[in-house]
Amino acid sequence: MLRIRRYLKPYMMMLIVSIILLFAQANLDLALPDYLSKIVNTGIQQSGVEGTVPEAMRRDTLERLTLFLSADDESTVRSAYTLVQPGTAAADQYTETYPLLAEKPIYVRNDISQAEIDQLSTPMAKGLLVVSALDMAMADPAKAAQMGGGLGNFDMSRLPPGTDLFAMLGQVPAAQRDQIATSVNERFATLGDKMISQTAVVQVKAEYEALGMDVGKLQTNYILRVGAIMLAVTLLSAVCTISVGYLSAKIAAGVGRDLRSDIFNKVENFSSAEFDKFPTASLITRSTNDITQLQMVTMFMVRMVFYAPIMGVGGTIRAIGKGSSMWWTIAVAVLVLISIIIVIVSIALPRFRLVQKLIDRLNLVARENLSGMMVIRAFNMQRFEEDRFDTANVDLTSNTLFIARVMAFMMPMMMFILNVLTVVILWVGAHQVAQANMQVGDMMAFLQYAMQIVFSFLMLSMLFIMLPRASVSADRIADVLETELAIKDPAQPKPLNGSFSGNVEFRNVSFRYPGADTDILHDISFVAKPGETTAFIGSTGSGKSTVVNLIPRFYDVTEGSILLDGVDIREVTQHALRDKIGYVPQKGVLFSGTIKSNLHYADENATDEELHTAVSIAQASGFVNSKPEGLAAEISQGGTNVSGGQRQRLSIARALVKKAPIYIFDDTFSALDFKTDAALRRALYESTSSSTILMVTQRVSTVKNAEQIVVLEKGRVVGKGTHQELMESCETYQEIALSQLSLEELSS
Repeated sequence: MLRIRRYLKPYMMMLIVSIILLFAQANLDLALPDYLSKIVNTGIQQSGVEGTVPEAMRRDTLERLTLFLSADDESTVRSAYTLVQPGTAAADQYTETYPLLAEKPIYVRNDISQAEIDQLSTPMAKGLLVVSALDMAMADPAKAAQMGGGLGNFDMSRLPPGTDLFAMLGQVPAAQRDQIATSVNERFATLGDKMISQTAVVQVKAEYEALGMDVGKLQTNYILRVGAIMLAVTLLSAVCTISVGYLSAKIAAGVGRDLRSDIFNKVENFSSAEFDKFPTASLITRSTNDITQLQMVTMFMVRMVFYAPIMGVGGTIRAIGKGSSMWWTIAVAVLVLISIIIVIVSIALPRFRLVQKLIDRLNLVARENLSGMMVIRAFNMQRFEEDRFDTANVDLTSNTLFIARVMAFMMPMMMFILNVLTVVILWVGAHQVAQANMQVGDMMAFLQYAMQIVFSFLMLSMLFIMLPRASVSADRIADVLETELAIKDPAQPKPLNGSFSGNVEFRNVSFRYPGADTDILHDISFVAKPGETTAFIGSTGSGKSTVVNLIPRFYDVTEGSILLDGVDIREVTQHALRDKIGYVPQKGVLFSGTIKSNLHYADENATDEELHTAVSIAQASGFVNSKPEGLAAEISQGGTNVSGGQRQRLSIARALVKKAPIYIFDDTFSALDFKTDAALRRALYESTSSSTILMVTQRVSTVKNAEQIVVLEKGRVVGKGTHQELMESCETYQEIALSQLSLEELSS
């Protein structure tokens, strides 16, 4: 994957924006369980009462609870509240909320910070509990007896009925009141802060009811307010999710587009040596299936590789905050998950690496069958090819099924772990709730955080499973992109412009195919002049096509040099070189489109008149004009809707449209009958009289009138001259000529 990381650079800004959005989304998703906890704990269990520091209190309540606070805490509490008297201007804004204010003075909490509220929370909770307990004790002597030793020097069980204990406590010296406060703290030392707060909230609710507040409305408003926040958080999370999905798809599609474009451009510059290294079927797989794999993984990586860790780490931190005593449940689940992922990946990884090779093989067999269907039918080899395809298909299918079975095993295991974790959290959490160490809402939030943590690891596991196959695809793509081209343009190319005549010279040229042990061409030398036809003839395998394919640099010579107007072809750009050549391959190749679009390959600016002229010279006007659409007639892929001879003549016409100074005909006339061959050569002679023509052929009749015939035998020049000269001096040429024509025909 690292070998193609540079393709992410153009999308770094989108990637950074995606990461920011993912961070926001993760934090929003992590906030939802906390809000749920607040709805359950505060909205439902506490009737909307948010804390132990009331927004307002009766004057008697505040005076009483300060009796059980330390001097510092009492001072802090009194500074946090303001006494509001009935009938005053200040009372008007509070009377509707606190109806009791119409009759009695109350204390209203000032606008203080959350830090100050947190500081007051515990001492006020303890004071409220003591006041509540003493109220019950004064109302019921049995309650006083249950309180045991009393407070400081006061034994409440011995007080006469109807005694106002709070008025009595108000008369004691400050030192004794501090002793009472210490005694209060000792009584609550065994209770945790959570237990004190939960119990004190009940007293705050009772105080609100005493003030005449609508507690039901308070609860409803709290639930609606927190619910609205949850809805807003969910909507923001959805916006982030959609945005990240769009950006990740755009990044992945852009990377896929760039890779396909670069691979196509790279392959366009391949010489035959590179095509020998990368079979066509493999290049197709790399350009399609491999890039699709990378595109999919890129999209998932953008969406998961940052989101999942944030969710995992953030969820762990928040879960421990909700239930620190239950951290071990998540730790055990995560360890089991990681162990399963490691086992599954180690089993599936070798098979993932094999998938792409098997797809290559299947594509190769399918391509050979489709392109060679006529030969297969001619030799009745359908059953053999079916078996060959079936073998490749079964190999891919069995490998894919094995991977699918491994993956199918993973999901039930993940769900099993998830369900077991849920049961364990509910079991342990229920005991924590029963012991007042945790509230129900906190347990529900802890459970949700645990689910988020497990799912984050599940997302990462899916990514780890996809990465091996994508890594193989990335390496295969990088192999193509990093391939050193055997044929390159020079750093400082020479021009072929100006008065270019088209003189072609082979100077002591030898050549061997890449990886071969011996040369296939040996010390080839000749000069092909403008206005002349140089023909190459020889037995099959003598190197005729290889010679002419060296001129457009489909291969580079091993030794010697090829010169155009005295300039070595390796010293000019490939584009400039091929721009001077009209090339007709041994096998006529047409592209899907129309006759006109195929002819425009040579010159996209050519007029219809020029196209018709080229078609006429190539002896193709008969069948072109016979079609109702003429030049607009459709050509199917590979030119399969025209005959071999028609395909060859259209290939010749395409080369003629270029009006090049050099023409190469690589056994081009093999599909033509003798009459068409002769007519075409006459027309060529008239229309290309100033061009250099290099012609490969097996027919002596085709080259009889050539100004120069080069006879090849096992890659060596064994004869060079005109037809008459070779008939007198070259035994190889004589054998070829006599095998095709009679003496009378040869002498005519």
